Formats: sequence, C-alpha cells, structure tokens
Amino acid sequence: MSDAVRITEIFGTNVFSDTVMRERLPKKVYAEVRKAIVEGTELSFATAEVVANEMKDWAIEKGATHYTHWFRPLSGIAAEKHDSFISSPKEDGRMIMEFSGRELIKGEPDASSFPSGGLRATFEARGYTAWDMTSPAFIKEDATGKILCIPTAFCSYTGEALDAKTPLLRSMEAIDEQALRIVHLFGNTGAKKVTPSVGPEQEYFIVDREKYLQRKDLIYTGRTLFGAMPPKGQEMDDHYFGSIPARVGRFMKAVNQELWKMGVTAKTEHNEVAPAQHEMATIYSEANVACDHNQLVMETMKRVATEQGLACLMHEKPFAGVNGSGKHNNWSLTTDNGVNLLEPGNTPHANIQFLLVLACILKAVDEHADLMRFAASNVGNDHRLGANEAPPAIVSVFLGDQLADVMYQLINTGEATRSIQGEKLKTGAHSLPVFTKDATDRNRTSPFAFTGNKFEFRMVGSSDTVATINIILNTIVAEAFKEAADILETAADFDLAVHDLIKKYLTEHQRIVFNGNGYSGEWVEEAARRGLPNIGCMVDAIPVLSSEKSVALFESFGVYSRTELESRVEILYEIYAKSINIEARTMIDMAGKSIIPAVIAYVGEVASSMNCVLDACEEADVSVQKELLLECSDLLSETKCALALLKEVTGEAAAAEGTEATARIYREKVVPAMDALRKPVDELEMIVEKEMWPMPSYGDLMFEI
Repeated sequence: MSDAVRITEIFGTNVFSDTVMRERLPKKVYAEVRKAIVEGTELSFATAEVVANEMKDWAIEKGATHYTHWFRPLSGIAAEKHDSFISSPKEDGRMIMEFSGRELIKGEPDASSFPSGGLRATFEARGYTAWDMTSPAFIKEDATGKILCIPTAFCSYTGEALDAKTPLLRSMEAIDEQALRIVHLFGNTGAKKVTPSVGPEQEYFIVDREKYLQRKDLIYTGRTLFGAMPPKGQEMDDHYFGSIPARVGRFMKAVNQELWKMGVTAKTEHNEVAPAQHEMATIYSEANVACDHNQLVMETMKRVATEQGLACLMHEKPFAGVNGSGKHNNWSLTTDNGVNLLEPGNTPHANIQFLLVLACILKAVDEHADLMRFAASNVGNDHRLGANEAPPAIVSVFLGDQLADVMYQLINTGEATRSIQGEKLKTGAHSLPVFTKDATDRNRTSPFAFTGNKFEFRMVGSSDTVATINIILNTIVAEAFKEAADILETAADFDLAVHDLIKKYLTEHQRIVFNGNGYSGEWVEEAARRGLPNIGCMVDAIPVLSSEKSVALFESFGVYSRTELESRVEILYEIYAKSINIEARTMIDMAGKSIIPAVIAYVGEVASSMNCVLDACEEADVSVQKELLLECSDLLSETKCALALLKEVTGEAAAAEGTEATARIYREKVVPAMDALRKPVDELEMIVEKEMWPMPSYGDLMFEI
C-alpha cells in the first residue's frame, strides 16, 4: 500500500469533522450546528444534547473511554481534565455511558489554580471552559488511552479571558466585520465572511533522551546553561535540507501519522540549519484552528520523541553558538467566496482593492510596530532576536522589488502605471527547463515579509503560541480597515477617494518598508533615523501591552479589556522572573554539585600524576602539568567567584517586591551573572578530560543521534 493511499485512509479518522456530523446528525440538527459555526448563532440546548450523544457514540466506537475540555490557559501549555463516559450503573450492574449537552458546552475548571494576573483570587475559584464549535473535536491517543478532546475557550466567572483563544476569536470577529466593509465597497457583495488564515512553521531540535536526562539544565529549563562548542558546528552548511538521520526519520513518520489522524495537515519536513535541528510546516487553516493544530504539533512531537528514546527541544536557544528555533506565522485574509485579499495578481499596480489592503496593513504595522515586537517576546526569544540568525528586534516590512516599485510610483507621481514582471531564469544549462522566475527575491532577515499572497511574520519563538501575533495582526488591521471604510463609505467620488487614501497611507507609512539586510548595523542606524522602535528584550516589550494606545485599540474592538491587558502584563513579568530564577538556580546547582567537584577531581589527578613523575625523576620536566594546574586553578577560582555572585544577585531578585521591579533585577543583574558563570565553566570543559566532565557535551547531543 502506497504512502499516498495510507494518508487518505488515516487522515481525519480521529476527528469529529463536518463530514462525520453530516453523516451522523439529523438534517435539522446538522443545519443548526452549521449555522452556529458559520454565523455565530447560539446553539439550542436540545441540539447540543443530540450532538453530545452522537459525539459520545462516535468516540466510544473509536475506542475512547474519556473526554476532556482541551484548552490553553495562560501558563502556556495545554490543559485537560479527563472524565470517563460512565455514569451510575443500573440495578442489574450494567454500566451506562453518558455525555450530555451541558458537559459538551461547558466545563468548570478551578480558575484560581492557573495564572490570572489578579483576575482570580485563590478563594474565587470558579472558571468556565466553553466549546469552540469552529475547531473540531478530536480523539488523542496517548498512554492514558483514547481521549475525546473538545477544543474550548477558558474564561473567569466574571467573563474575562484566561486564555489566548478567547481574544483570538474576538479578534477574528473584529477583522471579519471591518474587512467585509472593504470587500463590499469593491462590489463583492456576495461575501458574507472574511477569515484570517494561518500556516505556522515549527522548528525544533531532536536529541538522544538518555543524554538529555544527564543534563539538569535541559530537564529543568529546556536549554543548555553550560556548554562549549564542538570542533564542528553549522559552519559547513551541510545539515540544512540534508539527508534526515534514520532515528529522526522514524520520529517524523510517527509524528505525521499521529497528526494526520487528528486532522492536522502536516506537510513539510526537513533538516534546519543547526545540527540536530529540524522543521515541520502545516497547510493553512482558519486562525483559531491553526493555533490549536500548532499546539497539537508541539504536544505530539514531545510525546512521540519520548516514546522513541528521544527528546524534542522546543526552546528558542537550546544550544549557544548555533542557530536557535523560531516559528514562522504565515497570515492571509480570505473571503468565504474564495477571494484572497492579499493576492496581487499579475498586475498589482492595477489591483486597487489589493493596494488598499496593502496600504492599510503597512499603516497598521507602522503604527503598532511595538505591539508586533511584543508578540515575539518570551524568555527564550531574547537569545535569538537580533542575533544574525533570526529577524532583528526592529519590526519592518519587506515588500520586494515589484510592490516597492508600485508603492514609490504612487508616492512620487500619484499614479502606478506598471508592475515589474518576472524574467526567464537563465541557468546556462540547456538541459534544464525554462521557466519564469518570481518578480522579486525573498528576504530571510525581514520580520514581516510579503511572500506572494500572504505575509510571513518570522519573529515568533518556537515554544510560543501563534495566537498572540494573530490576535494583534487581526486587531491592528481591523483598525486600519475601519478607518479606511469610514472614509470611503461616505466619499462622493469613490474612485478618487480610494486613490487618494492609498497614496496617503503609503506616503505616511513608507518608513516601515525595508527591503535590505536586516542583520546589518547600518539598518539599526537607519531604523533609528526613521523613528522605528528597537525593543531589545522581553522585559522592555511587556509594558507595550498595557499602554494607553494599546488599551484604546483593543477595547475599541472588544478584543481585550484594560483589566485583561493589565493581568497579562503581571503574568508575563512573573513568567520572566520565575524562568530566569529557575535557570539561575539550576546553574548554581550544576556548578556547585557537579562541575566544581569534577574540576577539583581532575586537578587532583593531574597533580597526583605530576608528583608521581617527580618521584620517579626529580629532573623531569613537568612544566606542562604546572601550566595546566595553574590554568585550571585560575578558572576554578573565577568559577567560584562567579557562582558566589550569582547566588547573591539571585537572592536579591527573589526578595524584591513588585513584578516589574523583580523582572528587571533578573534581567539586569541575574542574567549577566549567569553569563559570567558560564564563561569560565565553558573554558574548563575544553580542558578537563571528557570522561571526567559530569554531563554530555554539545558534540554528544547534536551529532550523536
């Protein structure tokens, strides 16, 4: 049986999909469910009862024994509480299997046990999970068996969002409403809905689990806190797109099969730039479904890796000295009658609707570049952004030669009369096929790049959710669409008004467009001259979320309330402080209990060996041993002093009051102290005999797989 046939046989078999609902639900019930999904109408209790019963029967037929409301609280990981379908047994001992409409629609987890940023006090425990009908239920198979997972949103007793899904759904409604106004202005009155579509790319590392378990830093923090580079890293560029190692290939195959069964469209897989680094991408889907699927991708990768004696590292920078991992968020807008609003066509200079949409997006990104930067802020990403391996921390937009040329025509002359067209590719080999190349090149250094019929936001961290950037993108573009629609709907001369508005937006926001090398120092200087924000780290990015400008933006579209934004600020400061605290304490533990004793033991062996030589021959030359002892002793002393300093500043940070103040102490004092401790330890690793070093090396982890 071919792989292609097998994919068609297993794809979606564990999904309570539209096809399954159509087959199993009464026509009237199915019609009401579809209307609720498409139009957002309320589902009647009677219909919910029917759906729940059929969903239960389907799941049991598939071998499921339990169900769960599957949601993602602000802790950053998926949460689930399993309940079996069994109910009170009958008098004759037979078991009843039940699942009610109420259990389908609503759950009640303890909201005070998840991060809430003050939205929920310990004594105020009630929270609710609410069924997201637009994201299909699925069966997940793991060590606990087969579990019916119902994607849900999570909110507090008073209605505030305690997750990313709730504001994401709100933002999707906001951009739908405003984008429809634009679409209708251009005559597409048949469109009833505009949906943001997302295709995430996921980068990750795979290492041997036995070696992983020998490193406390990987176990506790997901990254190596110590580690000297091996003789070979990624400098030969021989890993990227190279032959996939056998163990990794088996892992990828198993991951694909698990994801396909759950309806996740895993498509692309390949080796990435760094040794042991790989990537997987999925096909586009609606933004909330794409976010759910990306969460499933990460969960499945970690689970399958463990089952196969491997470890999957999702941290943005698990190894110093080689590229870290990110997550590219490909974003577009599509009407329900098949029009991609970001499709420029062959003559974009004449595609007025596209030019207006493009101008609105440039306006949105320019006015809210700080929010875009915030979307890429997490603890691990601080190690990547601006480090010549990922987009810079300065947000800019890459349009490419074709669209940039159209933009400057409009700005300089008021008219765009031509579009640069792709030429035939000349390879110099007559045996190769002749084809037309694209009208513009790609730019991997751009944070937000136009790539044909979509925008690619390249800054998201590999361990992070893609929900945040899509919430922000949807909302800021909705704001730009609203302003444009407000003007155009009342214009006496629509054609003239839309022409003038496009030129106005492009002229006022052209500073955000940059097609050059985002890694260069010249760009940093140029961006400063343009007045673009350059936010260097997570701690500096967090306040952006609760600024008056951000509050006004999100509240105007009902995406976040001020209270919800302020709660997230508190949570993020806490996450930063706690994460760095765990890293610092892990370094202290490793250095004090493992590394320093190992170095002392090695120094003792060298000294003992030197004394044995001298005992045998007092005239022997032991200068090498003495130099080695002196070098190790100096580095050991430096290590001990750095360890003492790290203990001191970590204690100071832990005793600080206030979430922002605490986070800043960790950023400004603890992080530099960690770097100071790592430096002599990594030098010692290059000296101490390998068999005596207390943990697997970078070479062991990245190349022995």
